[in-house]
Amino acid sequence: MFGAFVSALNVALRVLLTSAVAKFFVFFALYFVVHGFVEVIGGMLPSATTLSSGLAGLSAGTWYFLDLMGFSTGAPAVVSACALRFLIRRIPLIG
Repeated sequence: MFGAFVSALNVALRVLLTSAVAKFFVFFALYFVVHGFVEVIGGMLPSATTLSSGLAGLSAGTWYFLDLMGFSTGAPAVVSACALRFLIRRIPLIG
């Protein structure tokens, strides 16, 4: 009885440890790949001065309606969601 219990425990531990260790290394590698992608893509994006100079040309009436619609809250949320969607779809095992 005790031998069967020890054998079952050894099998369960072996399956758990091999799958956990393999998943750890896979996700560890994916973390560094995504981190590298973010650094490369971040260098290609326009700087804040370019964006602010582009938005400086908007009239006061346009700013009024943009503030009324919550542009200052919604635009960063949409941009970050699109960037995250882009990154997730580029990971071969997930997207």
